[in-house]
Amino acid sequence: MLTGTTALLEAIATLERESSQAVLATVVKVEGSAYRRPGARMLVPLYGGTIGTISGGCLESEVAKKAWWLTENNGASVRRYSTASQEDDADGADEDVGLTFGLGCNGTVHVLLQRHRPDKPLAVLQLLRLVRRSGQPGALASVVACNKNSRVSVGDHLALHSNHFDGLPLLDPVIDAQVRSGLADTLSQARSSLRTYRDKHGTVEVFCEYLPPQQRMVIFGAGHDALPLVQLAKLQDWHVTVIDGRAHFARPERFPMADAVLQADARGPYTLHSQTNGALVAVMTHSYSQDLHWLGGLLSGTPAYIGQLGPRDRTERLLGELTASGVELSALERLHYPVGLDIGGDTPEAVATAIVAEMTAVLNRRNGGMLKNRQVAIHAPTPQDYGYLSAVVS
Repeated sequence: MLTGTTALLEAIATLERESSQAVLATVVKVEGSAYRRPGARMLVPLYGGTIGTISGGCLESEVAKKAWWLTENNGASVRRYSTASQEDDADGADEDVGLTFGLGCNGTVHVLLQRHRPDKPLAVLQLLRLVRRSGQPGALASVVACNKNSRVSVGDHLALHSNHFDGLPLLDPVIDAQVRSGLADTLSQARSSLRTYRDKHGTVEVFCEYLPPQQRMVIFGAGHDALPLVQLAKLQDWHVTVIDGRAHFARPERFPMADAVLQADARGPYTLHSQTNGALVAVMTHSYSQDLHWLGGLLSGTPAYIGQLGPRDRTERLLGELTASGVELSALERLHYPVGLDIGGDTPEAVATAIVAEMTAVLNRRNGGMLKNRQVAIHAPTPQDYGYLSAVVS
C-alpha cells in the first residue's frame, strides 16, 4: 500500500496518463490545535476518492466537495476552516471561512486549493518529483494571502532546489530578494515557516515550505522479525533497504514491500556508507559476527540513527571488541541500545513498533515519552514558524 508523498505522486502520474485534472489541497497555516501541520496535502481527483489527508478526518469531505468550484477558473484559493465550537467562532465569521465544525478543538486550518492540469502542472508537484528523483531537498515559497491591489496573487510561487531558483519574480525587487533569502534559510534550516512581507500595497503572506527527500531506512538482518519492521516503515513512506550476508535470508520475495533487498559480504571491508549515511539503521541479524561487522562500519560513518537489537551487555561486548581492534566510533552518540522505546512488548510486531517509534522521535527531536506528561502543546509553535518577517518598499 502506497502512502504519503509516494501515493500522491503515483496518483498524479496516473491522472496525467489519463489527461485528467485534479485539485491539490495544502495546509499552509494552522492557528491553535490541529491534527495535521502546514505542508499536509490531499489530492482531489475529478473521479474517485481523495489521496492523502489534511486533518483527522473532519475536513476532507467538505474540502473535496467545494475544491472544484473554488478553483473553476484555474485559480488558487485559500479557505479557512475552524474546529472551534459554534459559539466560539460566531463572531469571527467572514467570507473566507469554509466551515465551522463545532468540534471544540479550538483550531483554525488554512487550506490552499490549486488546480493541477497535465498541460500546466503545479510547481509543488514538479518540485516534489525532483526532490524524490534527486534525493536532495527543495524549498517552495507560495503566496497564501495578499492585498487586492498587490502585484501578486494567491498561489504565485518561487521554487529552490540545489541553489537554483525557478519562478518569476514575486514582487518589487526588494521583496523578491527577501523571499529568495527566506527560501535559502528554509533550505539551510530544514524547516518550514510562514513569513509576512510588506510593500506599498500592504502585506503579503508567504508559506516557505521545506520539502525533504524521502527518509531512508536500512535494516541489517533479514529474519522474520524484520518483516513487520519493513511494513511499519513503509506506512511512514520511508525508503526501506534490507541487507543480510546470508543468501537464503536476503531474498526479495520475502520482503515484497521493501524497496531493495541486498546480500552483502559481512567479512570484507564495509562498503555501504552510500546507503547508510544519513539513514535510519537497525542492526538485527541475530548473528554476533554479522552485528560486529555491520556495527563497526556504521559507527565509522554518519547515519542519522543506529539501533542495535539485543541485550545491553551484548552490545557493550561488541563495542569493546570494536574499540580494541582500533575501529573509529565517530557516530557513537547516535547509537541506541537496546533499540526502541520501552513499551514492554516482545512480539516481532511490538518490537517493530518500538523501533519505528524511537526512530520517529529522534527525527522529530523528541524523547518519546507519554503525551499526558507533556507540559506544552504537542506542536508548540516557535517564532520561526509563525514570525512576521517584514520588508518595506517605499
